[in-house]
Amino acid sequence: MAEPVTEPPVTEPPVTEPPVTGPTAGPETGFTVGEAGGSGPDLRAGLEAILLVVDEPVAEVTLAQVLERPTREVAATLRELAAEYTAAGRGFDLREVAGGWRFYTRAECASLVERFVRDGQQTRLTQAALETLAVVAYRQPVSRARVAAIRGVNSDGVMRTLVTRGLVEEAGTEPESQAVLYRTSSYFLERMGLRDLDELPELAPFLPDDVETLEEQQK
Repeated sequence: MAEPVTEPPVTEPPVTEPPVTGPTAGPETGFTVGEAGGSGPDLRAGLEAILLVVDEPVAEVTLAQVLERPTREVAATLRELAAEYTAAGRGFDLREVAGGWRFYTRAECASLVERFVRDGQQTRLTQAALETLAVVAYRQPVSRARVAAIRGVNSDGVMRTLVTRGLVEEAGTEPESQAVLYRTSSYFLERMGLRDLDELPELAPFLPDDVETLEEQQK
């Protein structure tokens, strides 16, 4: 009687994963993992984050330097983002103007934005806005740098709010530095119930003793 034939067992070779080299991006998280295991936002997220906080258009080369990426790659990504926002019908545009890039509200939404800004003028001023308005009222005409020196904090955003609400207006430029000077408006007097600035209460005793020194440092 013939012996049964037994097949030799089949063994599969071990599967070896290829080594990971260079940074790899996780498509679901939007973050990039580098060689050292660190993580950070990808190029698209980085561009969006920076452009959300700028007050004026930013050049492609500047963005490339901050993000440490090639300028050509940054330029291409900016155009891709702009096209995507337009195709999706978002309420904002990413536009290339004046040699740089910046977010703008879409033209079709202008009436809504105007209504929001106009209605917002009826809301109460923040503590920062009240402080800034007081500095302008008592030291006018005054530059933004001097307002910042007295308050000890950047006041550019608050000044823009006061100008938008019509409480503060431009009053020429400083001869030495050419900085824009600001003063309170007639609307300010109307809202405060004053005939003129001479009716403002005395405030000098409450100002810090080193105001002049701080202002000189800001020049």
